[in-house]
Amino acid sequence: MTHATWQSADAGAHTIGRWLTDRARQEPDAVAIDDRGVTITYGALARRSSDLARTLQTAGYAPGDRVATLTGNSIDHVVVFFACAQAALALVPLSWRLTAIELADLLERVDPAILLVEDEYSALGRDAVSRLGTPPPVAELGTTGVEAAVPLSVRADAANNSGVAHRPVRDDDPLLIIVTSGSAGQPKAVVLTHASCFWNNLALGQAVEITSSDVVLATLPQFHVAAWNIQPLLAWRAGATVVLERSFQPSRVLSLITERRVTAMMGVPTQYLLLAEDPAFADTDVSSLRAAMSGGSAMPYGLWRRWADRGVGIAQGYGLTEAGPNVLMLRADEAEANPGSVGHPYPYVEVGLRDIVTGTDVVGPGTGELWVRGPSLFVGYLGDAGSSAEALVDGRLTSGDLADRDAAGRFRIVGRLKDLYISGGENIAPAEIEAAIASHPLVEQVAVVGVPDEVWGEVGAAFVVPRSGAPLTAEEIRTYLRGSIAGFKIPKYVHVRATLPRTALGKIVRPRLQADAMANRGQA
Repeated sequence: MTHATWQSADAGAHTIGRWLTDRARQEPDAVAIDDRGVTITYGALARRSSDLARTLQTAGYAPGDRVATLTGNSIDHVVVFFACAQAALALVPLSWRLTAIELADLLERVDPAILLVEDEYSALGRDAVSRLGTPPPVAELGTTGVEAAVPLSVRADAANNSGVAHRPVRDDDPLLIIVTSGSAGQPKAVVLTHASCFWNNLALGQAVEITSSDVVLATLPQFHVAAWNIQPLLAWRAGATVVLERSFQPSRVLSLITERRVTAMMGVPTQYLLLAEDPAFADTDVSSLRAAMSGGSAMPYGLWRRWADRGVGIAQGYGLTEAGPNVLMLRADEAEANPGSVGHPYPYVEVGLRDIVTGTDVVGPGTGELWVRGPSLFVGYLGDAGSSAEALVDGRLTSGDLADRDAAGRFRIVGRLKDLYISGGENIAPAEIEAAIASHPLVEQVAVVGVPDEVWGEVGAAFVVPRSGAPLTAEEIRTYLRGSIAGFKIPKYVHVRATLPRTALGKIVRPRLQADAMANRGQA
């Protein structure tokens, strides 16, 4: 049996390792990845992945063991992913944006059998590992690192180390464990199985066509689920080329779109905004881009319109790491008539609403907490049965998001249940106020949070980022809102800022805004 076909014929029907080996048999010389000018074919990628999978097994790493990584986007990292997929191991990509203290805490929680570190982050990795009482074996990524010599598993016995063949990979084997960064509270490790990833990509493939002739630009960091399950894995299944970038640099991304004739990309609204505001945007040839997708947070209609005016319709989506992440999608051709909507459920995904007062399902148009059910869901949080039970109730994933559903079955996210604030006995959803403020022609970005108030219990504080160079005052925003929303919904405080604090995926860090609002309550 050749290296390229090492994936066991007895492996589960929904296992991901076979995607690479099958494609390598069909098109071994096609380019799978272009990593900053360094390319690798499907045949070479399959050989390296299969060799590493076999070596990990020989070193005593057993099905279910966790392989943590600390690395930027790279061919070497993709090799490790597919090696894990073929050896029934779970990949745990950790964020290099964290401090050594934070990484040490995550390593304690995840308890990996081995930690693989890219040379660029070796100092950070050493610092984190030095803080552990029982550190895992550590190795470098790449052909001169772990692919050349794998440290023996400290958990394996002599029999395992002898290279005894492992069982075939199963559909329910963990494949990806993604640590949710979150905006507050303790991070959680989301366990996605082969089946979870299979159904996510099958659904995506039915909504967005990706073929072997496509060129997919991947810029999201690979410690996020979207960096795998929104376009890249589907691209490798189809035999497309993935142009892999380590960082997001607007001018370089625009150049790549033109030079590589990029046909598909996934990004967050902040990235599309930075691209649109780059001086080169107006003259960049973006005509090849036919499958642009956005997620992570809502895309303002004005930003969508700027891209549409260049001939690029952006499909918008709603997802949850726990859902793998694909849940809802608004096709590009629906966006014009449905601003603010996140569309319909993906294939194989069931989405409903739960009345937040009665706890019963909302039938037809209405508002409630959004829930998700389907084969793409996670199986739980690693080592946290309590949180898993709270999130998964009767096979449904409770999202914590408040949503509207219209008569056509399209959904619109109203806000986070925990973000609702109560002012004078009235429930107020920040997303509603944000939408009203965002419609102002001089507003680029906006976020609204609730803050304590001695009279009303809570009041709203709005943070507004004007369009570049636009003069905008707090009173102008309040005047604009009068008559469009009820008076009690108009934020008591309005702060004009140059930027908003965001996570790596572009989500607004609301606790920081609340702290800002509390510190500046007398100034707006």
